[in-house]
Amino acid sequence: MFDNGSRYITRGVENKIPLDLQIFMWQLIEELKDTVEEVDYLQIFNIVVVDEIENKVRIIHSQEVPEYKKIWIVNTSEPCDSEKIFVIDDNTHSTMLLAEEY
Repeated sequence: MFDNGSRYITRGVENKIPLDLQIFMWQLIEELKDTVEEVDYLQIFNIVVVDEIENKVRIIHSQEVPEYKKIWIVNTSEPCDSEKIFVIDDNTHSTMLLAEEY
């Protein structure tokens, strides 16, 4: 999973999620590939605003099978809203989309 090299984002992600967070989420998937035996085709990221003034967010990265969950607190370059993001791999390409776009 997530080895095909073709990555896409939806218009919703492009408009609502700062580029630095997009890159960070792709990097988390790459790191996950090195740390677990199996990477699920569906990666889930919950972004929760922690501090609006300092643009600080909590990112909860998870997958269902096998179960995985890790929490990150990061600063972002620009403000964003709390969002749920899916990254789906179908063996030909990977797509990052807002949960509401699914």
